[in-house]
Amino acid sequence: MAVSSAPGKVYLFGEHAVVYGEPAVPCAIERRARVEATRRSDSRVRVHAHDLYLNGFSVEYAGPADDRPTVATDQSVLDLGMRYIDGAIDRARDLADQPEVGLDVTVESDLPLGAGLGSSAAVVVAGIDATARELGVELSSKEVANHAYRVEHEVQDGEASRADTFCSATGGAAKVEGDDCETIDAPNLPFVVGYDGGTGNTGELVAGVRALREEYDFAADTVGAIGDLVRRGERALDAGDVDELGRLMDVNHGLLSALGVSSRSLDAMVWAAREAGARGAKLTGSGGGGCIVALDETEDTPTALGYTPECERAFRAELDTEGVRQEDG
Repeated sequence: MAVSSAPGKVYLFGEHAVVYGEPAVPCAIERRARVEATRRSDSRVRVHAHDLYLNGFSVEYAGPADDRPTVATDQSVLDLGMRYIDGAIDRARDLADQPEVGLDVTVESDLPLGAGLGSSAAVVVAGIDATARELGVELSSKEVANHAYRVEHEVQDGEASRADTFCSATGGAAKVEGDDCETIDAPNLPFVVGYDGGTGNTGELVAGVRALREEYDFAADTVGAIGDLVRRGERALDAGDVDELGRLMDVNHGLLSALGVSSRSLDAMVWAAREAGARGAKLTGSGGGGCIVALDETEDTPTALGYTPECERAFRAELDTEGVRQEDG
């Protein structure tokens, strides 16, 4: 049996624009997905996916797609989550040159599925690492990141960036620009996350921005403006200027809203955080529902979000510096 875990992430800046080669700065957070892989004596693969925040349901499945359960959540989100898990297992089996080996795989996660915290990347990273090790293959964190990106790229029909999988595999803060990824220094920023209980379909949202960008010059300019903002944000991060980081987060949210990827609930949580005195607040991830991230070292923002009807839960999130790691079974 091999067990691995990997962290989720929040975006300080740059989601969506990163798909077009602009820079982005994701930060790993100490909320994790955990995958346990055990070789079987037969060729069957059985996956237990517990506590994936599917409106309170746990999911267990084995066999072909028509045997999979229907639960009280968006079936497309459920199917997408299963594709990530299946992709990670298949990738690891191919790396071990054992494509027909049987496995029992258990997935647990602290991260809401499809909510902008990199849950899919964390599951894929941990899944590849645990399954590969169970099959006798040791991978570096950067190798895991590369293979995990390939899985996300396929599942998301070519619309994925390397940001989520690199950040989850390596930990800390990262700068991602095209295929170039590097870890960068960052203080332990006072992240507060608000979650509206919803999900967004990353592939559909990315495709929507692409269509808007192709139709309107202003949308292409907006994507470029996000890239310029990220470069300024890197300088603020290097200087430890939290006030400037917050101001830039506010602007970034406005630009993402102009691209049509925010929502009423996300906007409500962003404004609740700002009115409570947060240094800055923005959606994180692909949008459409899910999570926002704010900077506030006081308890004012978590308290305000707790009283915001659109917010299902709020929590603090420490910067994770480890990335993917082996766990005790």
